[in-house]
Amino acid sequence: MNNEEAALFVKRYAAGTATPEEHAAFEQWIHEQPLQEVQVLLDEYTALMEQHPIWLPANKALLDRILRELDRPPARVVPLSSWKKRLSIAAGIALLIAGAGYAGWHTVRQYRQPATAAVIHAGGNKAILQLADGTTLELDSTTQTRPSHVLNITAGLLQYNPRPYQGATVYNTLSTPRGGQYQLLLQDGTRVWLNAASSIRFPIAFNGNDRTVEITGEAYFEVAQDARKPFIVKAGTTQINVLGTHFNVSAYPEENNIRTTLTAGKVAVSNGSAPQQLTPGQQSVCTHSSHTISIRTVDPDQETAWKDGRFIFNGNIRDIMHQLERWYDVSVEYEGNISDQAFIGDISRNENLGEVLKILEFTGKIHFRTINRKIIVTP
Repeated sequence: MNNEEAALFVKRYAAGTATPEEHAAFEQWIHEQPLQEVQVLLDEYTALMEQHPIWLPANKALLDRILRELDRPPARVVPLSSWKKRLSIAAGIALLIAGAGYAGWHTVRQYRQPATAAVIHAGGNKAILQLADGTTLELDSTTQTRPSHVLNITAGLLQYNPRPYQGATVYNTLSTPRGGQYQLLLQDGTRVWLNAASSIRFPIAFNGNDRTVEITGEAYFEVAQDARKPFIVKAGTTQINVLGTHFNVSAYPEENNIRTTLTAGKVAVSNGSAPQQLTPGQQSVCTHSSHTISIRTVDPDQETAWKDGRFIFNGNIRDIMHQLERWYDVSVEYEGNISDQAFIGDISRNENLGEVLKILEFTGKIHFRTINRKIIVTP
C-alpha cells in the first residue's frame, strides 16, 4: 500500500465500504512508516488540530475509530514508545493526504499570518419560484405557505402534490441566487438539490411520456423510479436519460465543461453524439461547444459534498474560488503568478468566508486581501 492507497482507504473506511483486505493492508502500511522522517509532520498536524476545531475534530474521531478497530491506542500527543508513535504519525499523515483540510503541509514554516476577511457569512436557503403566469415568490429558510393546491412550501423545501394533475402542462422555474440553495420535491417523488446560482425548469406534473426538466448551474438528483416514463435532464447541450438513479450535474455557463457524476444506478449521457453510459463513480465531461464526451473515474463525495453542507477541495485555487464566489456572493481578482498546486481540504459550508480563507492560507502558497465583497488572491 502506498500513500495514495492509504488515503483512499481512509475515505472508504469513513463511508463504511472498506474491505477486510484493505484493513489488513492499511495496518501493515502503518507499521512500515519511517518514524524520524515524519515526526515533525505529526507535531504540525497536532498543532493544527488544536488550533482549528472547524474541520479537524471529525478527522481525529475517524482516526481514533480506525485505531480502535486495529486494536491500537488512540492518537495523542504525549511521549510514546517508538511503535505507538509510528502508528499515530502514519495514520495522521494518511488523514492529511485524504483531505483533512490542510494542503502543502511541508511549507508550514513559511506560513504568514492570514488576512482577516470581513465577516462574510455563508449562504443559505434562498430561491425565487416563478409560476407559469409570471408571478414570483421569494423563498428562504422561514417561508411556509401553500400558494395553490399543487404545491406546498416549507422551510427550505418546495414540494409538489403527488396526485395526478389533469390540466394542460404548466411549467414553473426555481432559481437560486449566488449565496443560495434550495430543495425541490417534484410531483413524481424525485428530489432535487439546487446549488447556488442555479435554476431548474420543470412541469408541475409529468403527464406526458417522459419526465423532462432543464437546469443551469448545478443540481443533484435522486430520481424516483418509473420504467414507463424515463427521466431526462437537459443541461446546455447535454442530455441525461435515466430511469431511477442518483447523480450530480454541474453546468455553470462560466465554466468550460458540463460534468455529470453518477453515485448510484445508471445514466446515459449524450451531447449530439452516441449516448455514453456511466456506472457509479464515473463522470462524463462535455464541453459547451463540442459533441465529444470523455468519461473518467472520480470521487463522488467530492462532487456532491455541496448538498451535504461541505466543501471538499482537490484542485487549484481558481477552481476553489469559483465555488466560494457563488456560495459567499463575492467577486475574485488575481494578482501575480498564482500557483497551480492542488489544495486538498474538507471544510463546512457553514463557516464564514474569513475562516475558509485562513485555512487555505495555511499552505504558505497563497494569500488573500478582502475589500468589501471582493477577494484579491496573491502568491
